[in-house]
Amino acid sequence: MPKPFLPLVGDSTLFAATILRCDSAAGFAPPIVVTGAEHLGHVEAQLPGRIATRIIVEPQPRNTAAAIALAALSLPADTIMLVCPSDHHIGDTAAFQAAAHAATELAADGWLVSFGIVPTAPETGFGYLKQGAPIPGTAGRKVERFVEKPDLARAMEFLASGDYAWNGGIFAFRAGTFLDELGKHRPKILAGVREAVEHGRADGMRFHPDAAAFAQVPSESVDYALMENTDLAAMVPAVMGWSDIGNWAALFEAQQRDACGNTAIGAAELRDCSNVLVMSDGPRVSVVGASDLIVVVDGNEVLVCTQQGAQNVGKLAGALNQ
Repeated sequence: MPKPFLPLVGDSTLFAATILRCDSAAGFAPPIVVTGAEHLGHVEAQLPGRIATRIIVEPQPRNTAAAIALAALSLPADTIMLVCPSDHHIGDTAAFQAAAHAATELAADGWLVSFGIVPTAPETGFGYLKQGAPIPGTAGRKVERFVEKPDLARAMEFLASGDYAWNGGIFAFRAGTFLDELGKHRPKILAGVREAVEHGRADGMRFHPDAAAFAQVPSESVDYALMENTDLAAMVPAVMGWSDIGNWAALFEAQQRDACGNTAIGAAELRDCSNVLVMSDGPRVSVVGASDLIVVVDGNEVLVCTQQGAQNVGKLAGALNQ
């Protein structure tokens, strides 16, 4: 069960929450979901409003530029697309929807719009957007440049300057504008995806691109392939309780806490503790007199780390990384 399909924050999975915050009452059309074949069962089991949702099933992963192109080629050219990763947590749905509508206005004028998450800490695990000149008559700004994940010193400089935003990987643009710019900067990606679509097959609400053609598509993220190269990059600022839930400390940050800053999910007792997260799917966990600690019990596996140590969990010998 990859991260999007787990109920990590609240009762909904991150995937279901992504769909639900883009509901028709707020002006959104039914979604198009692009997923890998191995996750199709999870997607269909968790989809709210299954009948209205088109699903494009990638035969193999070719990164985000190709995935977005698959969706864009299924839409009229003037359709405004909102591209949302399904593994993020957004605490303030109303703020997200307001940012989406602001991005829509820019996209209608031909911009390729990123959501610039207003930073709250000098994070080294995120890419950054340097804000450029304001775009008159809108809430947006041009993107002066995209910045890869910085070291701590540079991240602190970015935060202090007020000129940078986190790159949240959420975009809005007209389908036709995206495809035109992709063809200009990465013609092989567009040509390969177009061929896979032309030789693909429909199966009810599912669409399967041609596997042989899609396998030849260059694998590149939309940031590298397009957003860092186009002259049409813009951004809207967003303050919406966003997190990519990239590690256990980020998950802890997204949880509701008690007066001492603790969170306990599952069987747990905490005494004289502060800033402690306990998550257990079975055994009872007792913690006494600890601070800034994370304890996770998953079947026979037990993880104990500090919040700072959560960044390095992936380096454990027993860690399974995709």
